[in-house]
Amino acid sequence: MQPHFAVPNLAVPTFAAATDAALPLHIVTERTLDAWLAEQDGATAGWARSMGFRASWGQVVVLPGPDGSLSGALIGAGTPKSRQRQRFLLAAAAAKLPEGTYALASELPADLSLEVECFGWLMAQYAFDRYAKNTGAKARLVAPDGVDAARIEAMAAGETFTRTLINTPAEHMGPAELQEAVESLAEAHGAEVRSIVGADLLAQNFPLIHTVGRAAERAPRLIDLRWGSEGPMLTLVGKGVCFDTGGLNLKPGASMALMKKDMGGAANVLGLAHMIMATGLKLRLRVLIPAVENAISGPAFRPGDILTSRKGLTVEINNTDAEGRLVLADALAFAQEETPDLLISMATLTGAARVAVGADIAPFFTDREGDAVTLSSTAQDAADPVWRLPFHDAYEAMIEPGIADLDNAPAGGFAGAITAALFLRRFADEARYMHFDVFGWSQSNQPARPKGGVSQGTRALYQALPELLGLS
Repeated sequence: MQPHFAVPNLAVPTFAAATDAALPLHIVTERTLDAWLAEQDGATAGWARSMGFRASWGQVVVLPGPDGSLSGALIGAGTPKSRQRQRFLLAAAAAKLPEGTYALASELPADLSLEVECFGWLMAQYAFDRYAKNTGAKARLVAPDGVDAARIEAMAAGETFTRTLINTPAEHMGPAELQEAVESLAEAHGAEVRSIVGADLLAQNFPLIHTVGRAAERAPRLIDLRWGSEGPMLTLVGKGVCFDTGGLNLKPGASMALMKKDMGGAANVLGLAHMIMATGLKLRLRVLIPAVENAISGPAFRPGDILTSRKGLTVEINNTDAEGRLVLADALAFAQEETPDLLISMATLTGAARVAVGADIAPFFTDREGDAVTLSSTAQDAADPVWRLPFHDAYEAMIEPGIADLDNAPAGGFAGAITAALFLRRFADEARYMHFDVFGWSQSNQPARPKGGVSQGTRALYQALPELLGLS
C-alpha cells in the first residue's frame, strides 16, 4: 500500500512497469569506451563520436533509431576517481534524459551499488511543488533484475516524506501540522498515535518541552507513535522545533532564514519510520517527537533561568537558542523509562557539527564500538555518509555550571557538538544510545538531491538495523 501523507502534492516516486518497449541504457566507463565503440555498428559508433561522447561521469548521449525516433541512450560512468567524488550516477543521467521508460542494458561498474543507483534515479523524480510549478526528472526506470523494488520504493517514499516536511515553511508546518503528518503516516501503517498538548505537558511532567514552546501561539506538544507487537524495541526521538527564532537570544536574520528546517530531526526519524513499517521489519517501533515553536512573547523563557527537567536534573539556561537539547531531554528521559533495546535521537542541533564535517556528512555519537563499526559500514554501502564523533567524557565538566546540574550552552564555544551530545546522554541514562546531529539541507542542486530538505543517516540506519537489533 502506498502511504498517504497529510502533506499536499506528495507524489511518491516508483519504478515503471516492465515493458519490452523500454529504451536501453548503456553504461560506459572511460576505460571501456573504445571496446564498446568497436562492438557497435558504424552508425552508432559514428553518432557517439560526433556527439563528443567520452564517457565522462554523468555524460548522456541519446541514440537515434533508423526512423529518427529515440532508440536508447549512453551514460558515461567516468573513472574510479570521478565515481568516488560524486554520488548517484543514474540520477544525474535521469535528469538529462527525455521523458520515457528506460531499462539498463549493461551492468554498472563494480564500485557502484545497483540499489543505491536505483534509489538515486527514483529521487531524481522528486520536486517540491506546493507553491510553484516544479518538476523532477520525467524519465522512468524499469526495476532491474536482482533488486528489491519494493524496498527501494519504500526508501524513496520515506525520503520524499522527509524532504517535503522540511521544505514546507513554518506557516504551514507548525506543531499541529507536524502532528497531523504523523497521524497520517500512522494511519497508512496501522500504527497508533497519542499526543500530549499544551498545559497537559506540565500535568504529565514534560516541563522543558512546555517551557520552550510556551511563548508561541501554537501549542507545544509531544507526539508519540507506536507500531509493531513483536521483536526488539527501537525508539526514535526527533527534534521537532518547527521554527526557531533563537528566543530572547534572537538569531540574526541570516541565521534565521532556514529555521523552518529546525524540525529536520523529526522529519528524518519519520522517514526512517516509514521505511521500517513499509517493509515490515520485525521490531517494536516507537517514535517520539517534541514539537514546538521557539518564539518570543511575554512567557518566553530567559537566559539565567534554571529549569527542572522530567528526569529531575536542573538546567541553567545560558542561551535560549540552545533549545533543541531541552525538548529532546524530556523526550529522551521519557523514552528510556521503557528500556528500549536501542534508543536513537536525530536533530538539527549545532553549528559546530557543520564546522566539523560540513553539510554533507551526518556526525553520530555512540559509546558502543560495534555499533559504530556496523553503522559506518552500512553508511558506505548506502552512499549515506556519516562520521563518528566521540562522547568525550573529559568534557563532562564543561556542561556542569555549579549553580545547576547542567548548562544548556557552555561558554567558550569549543567542542559544541560534543557537549550537546553529552548533555543529551545524561537523559538517556544507561540506554544503548545513538545521537545524530544532522544538517538536513542540500545547499545546491545535485544529482538526486535538489536544493532543499534532505535526509541524512536514515538509509544507513535502516540498513544497519537488522545487525544492530539481531533481526532475522
